[in-house]
Amino acid sequence: MEISLDNWVLWQQGPVLFNATILYTWLVMALLVLGSWLATRRLSTDAKISPWQNLLEVLVGGMREQIRQISQQEPGTYLPFIGTLFVFISVSNLLAVVPGYHPPTDSLSTTAALALCVLVAAPIYGIAQQGLRGYLSHYLKPTPLMLPFHIISELSRTLALAVRLFGNVMSGAMIGAILLAVVPLFFPLVMQLLELLIGQVQAFIFAVLATVYIASALQAHEETREEIIKTPAEPTRGGEIPKEDEKT
Repeated sequence: MEISLDNWVLWQQGPVLFNATILYTWLVMALLVLGSWLATRRLSTDAKISPWQNLLEVLVGGMREQIRQISQQEPGTYLPFIGTLFVFISVSNLLAVVPGYHPPTDSLSTTAALALCVLVAAPIYGIAQQGLRGYLSHYLKPTPLMLPFHIISELSRTLALAVRLFGNVMSGAMIGAILLAVVPLFFPLVMQLLELLIGQVQAFIFAVLATVYIASALQAHEETREEIIKTPAEPTRGGEIPKEDEKT
């Protein structure tokens, strides 16, 4: 049994190769582009809207509410990135019902690439909101000696995202294959539905973890920046806060 689609090489010319992971990833991307075009080509504000627009509004509205609840911030900033991650993973796993199709999330290279996108997104959002100096100052707090530990923490969270998604998707597929081999006449439909459910849950979990990762990183950097620019109030004589003179 092959563990990764990366071993299935379809074409290779020198160091450049085209494997099954890239093929299925491009198929999912093409399907998402086509679906986006169908859903947005005839947007309407009337009471009667198309099923495509209705599905799009429900999906976008649900993602906005989840991002708002998790990050406690305006979701519009994170929606394009987090929404793209969720939809890509969800559709990739949902298409597993198609004969001959293999989810690209079965490959560790795909999950690692998605996790790297999250790793890069966090500093991009942070620098856009706080500036380069304000964002980087967090890595030197409370002492510059903490810089290596902050870097290791960022990389370990990224690795955890990739391995978690890869392991969960692969475990679901392997359990289904084992049960199909043991009882091939009873479990096929049930296990197929269970695998689809697991795929959707993993898409949701990855999107939630990415949101938490980015939001928590920005929150930590924001708190550090506020500590730097904050100046303590000067105490008054006797430790009392001066009051305005009362008019007589």
